Amino acid sequence: MIRPTIGFLVYGVHKDGLLDPMGQPFIDDALVARAKQTLRDQGLELIEHDTVLATKQEARAALKKMKDDDRVCGVVLFSATWVWAAHLVAAVRDFAATGKGVLIWTHPGSQGWRPVGGLVMHGALLEVGIPHKFVYGAADDPADVASIASFCRAAHMRSWLNMATIGTFGGRGMGQTCGAADPSQWMKVFGVDIDSRDTTELMRTAQQIESAELAELEPRVKKLFGALPKKDVVNERSMRLYLAIKKLVAKNGWDFYTIQSFPGLADDYSATCFAQSMMLEDGVGTSTLGDFNTAMTVLLLTKLSRDPVYYGDLQHIDKRTREIKIIGDGACPPSLAGKLGPAGFAEHGIPTEGEAGGLSIKLVCKPGEGVLARLGRIDGRFNMIITRCSVVEPPANQLEARQLECGIPFWPHAFVTAHGDINVLLEHWTNEYACLGYGEHLYGDLIEFCKQTEIEAILP
Repeated sequence: MIRPTIGFLVYGVHKDGLLDPMGQPFIDDALVARAKQTLRDQGLELIEHDTVLATKQEARAALKKMKDDDRVCGVVLFSATWVWAAHLVAAVRDFAATGKGVLIWTHPGSQGWRPVGGLVMHGALLEVGIPHKFVYGAADDPADVASIASFCRAAHMRSWLNMATIGTFGGRGMGQTCGAADPSQWMKVFGVDIDSRDTTELMRTAQQIESAELAELEPRVKKLFGALPKKDVVNERSMRLYLAIKKLVAKNGWDFYTIQSFPGLADDYSATCFAQSMMLEDGVGTSTLGDFNTAMTVLLLTKLSRDPVYYGDLQHIDKRTREIKIIGDGACPPSLAGKLGPAGFAEHGIPTEGEAGGLSIKLVCKPGEGVLARLGRIDGRFNMIITRCSVVEPPANQLEARQLECGIPFWPHAFVTAHGDINVLLEHWTNEYACLGYGEHLYGDLIEFCKQTEIEAILP
């Protein structure tokens, strides 16, 4: 999980121990200290400034320091007391022009005039048109603190994506239209470059994998699955493909990638199921079928979560119970297996999706709370569907029947209850793939990311 680095700046004119008419310090140093510690407890790294900002010179120096620090993805402006907004706004504008995030935090309580100091800055930034988030919330309020943390994580992701590269092996798979990418739009919205390689290079690299490299992989495979797959040419190709993908992603400097899978690779060499499962296990954002939008969603969830991410087909949707069964085409991080048993191996099993065959993954995803999401594009504009969900495991005595419902019992299954309106979700969903991330905080994180990148968030 990412650990964003945030600048923490305290502002206010009533400083240096100045007392209010009641004889109390305008700036509550103990409160400021609690606020900072609360953010650290949320997993944020703080870069502090030792001067309370009141003058133009102080604001310029502090925000230039934050602007020039490549680690800093945004600033929290903590309202300690009243301030002359005009003394800060130009420096904030200059900082925000970098694309880094700006958040004004005003802690409740009239002592010290904190609310008016927060509102006057909020109003000034609105008037000038400086993008920012305003939070009026207490350091001991979990919802308020979670909102600040989500903003910071989203700012980190926006900053991280800038000048990142997504690679693609091959072109569009299985005639997918919903997932194709416009390189200019991806650069404009995300700052992400698109690079590509033909699958022939991937196959050539896989064939050149040494026996020693395969032997080095075996202990990890055995640890994740409890056993090694049967030794034959088909299964060995699946493992070679994983090592080849890993090697070329690193060689090309790709930050995440998508792969055509079929047609082509799955006919000529191997199905991608095992390789994709292992890359997801490695914490790499990826997708199959050349689906760029799914790859971006998987990347975001992977970076924002403590667990790896599963993407698969929306299957067997029960509108009455809001249950959605997600069945991946044999690709799922093996560590997501739940109490019903560890991950196992299966054959690819779908000849119409490639004649070469290959290893697939069999498991039922562990229970937990999280989100279903996917980036989409409608009429040239990005949106993202986001809904809270609960992952459950069916009773052991019902498992076989539940896995047979879609006719592919040997592929990965996640039994998910969506918390939103199923009709709204399906109306706006833009592909068969759904991305499942574990962690209740992901809902707020993705919404904040959408706000900061001007993506329409659809919340069924």
